[in-house]
Amino acid sequence: MRKLPASTVMSLVVVAVTVLAFAVTWVIRDDLELRVIDVVLPVVALAGVLLRERWPVGALITVIAATLAYFPLSSLDAPIIFLPFVVLYTAAERGHLIAAVTTGSVALLAMGLGETGDVRHVDDGAFIMIAGWVVAAIAAGSVTRNRRAYLQEAERRVREAEHGKEEEARRRAGEERLRIARELHDVLGHNISLINVQASAALHGLKKRPDDAERALRTIKETSKETLRELRTTLGVLRQVDEDAPTAPADSLARLDSLVGASGLAVRTELSGPLDRVPVEVDLAATRIIREALTNVARHSAAGEATLAVAADDGRVLIRVDDDGPGVPFTEGSGYGLVGMRERATALGGSLEAGPRPEGGFRVLASLPLDGAS
Repeated sequence: MRKLPASTVMSLVVVAVTVLAFAVTWVIRDDLELRVIDVVLPVVALAGVLLRERWPVGALITVIAATLAYFPLSSLDAPIIFLPFVVLYTAAERGHLIAAVTTGSVALLAMGLGETGDVRHVDDGAFIMIAGWVVAAIAAGSVTRNRRAYLQEAERRVREAEHGKEEEARRRAGEERLRIARELHDVLGHNISLINVQASAALHGLKKRPDDAERALRTIKETSKETLRELRTTLGVLRQVDEDAPTAPADSLARLDSLVGASGLAVRTELSGPLDRVPVEVDLAATRIIREALTNVARHSAAGEATLAVAADDGRVLIRVDDDGPGVPFTEGSGYGLVGMRERATALGGSLEAGPRPEGGFRVLASLPLDGAS
């Protein structure tokens, strides 16, 4: 069963009580003759009460006009004096405060002027009481409207706060997924590419250069072991498994020899500046960029050698990786390598450029501010 709105229920109650009071008054005053105006004006006022939700200002004017005309013209003292209070409250509650104040003031003024003659319908005490009820009805409607607006604003802010929290959670989740994907690409992509290069070298030199083949197989073994360790560590973090921390030291600019040696390339290094005092975040980003750049040299450069220059100077870490290959952009077929390196650089307020060199080959140039972690 459909539930009626509270305003509709109140309207029906007001109408029912008014009709009942009118009928009782008529029965008690059976010595009076009922005229048309005694019925028409109360019906008009009751109709205005029923329609006040849809047309609050029109109902306000109609009900007060009918009430003001009823008492000096009718022969029956019906209790419709309470109906104007209802429409005054509704008009103020719907935001028509000026209309309610103006109409109520005009009604009190007309009522006061009408009571200056010989025949008085209300005494001074009743007039003051009616004026007080007019003010109270308008004030109650205004307070109700303000309270509803306050509650709606509070609900809106709560919804916006919840929506903001959801957006922030989604943003953080996206950033975390991107970070994990970048870490997996940097670690696994580098090691698997190295395994592939060393496996090719072992196959080519298995018969002619067995010593080189053995060295390549040993590199494959160590690299695959390192790959499994890195993968196990990453998955352990994702699963929140309490495992023993890795015993091997992390990549660092202060240990570039091990990083370069694991690349399987002939790398000529040029180092300058206090690389052992670089902030941790910058150090990690720099080594990841170097590892990815060397990985792509191994993948795409036929020369098999590269030049690595790292300098910490003037508040920045400058990284340059050059190769003498055919100059094919390593973004072709290398997935998210260049994207990941650029994201690491820009996340710290730095920059990264990559492209063919005028003299041939390919170059990766990165600039990372030393205060990028702050």
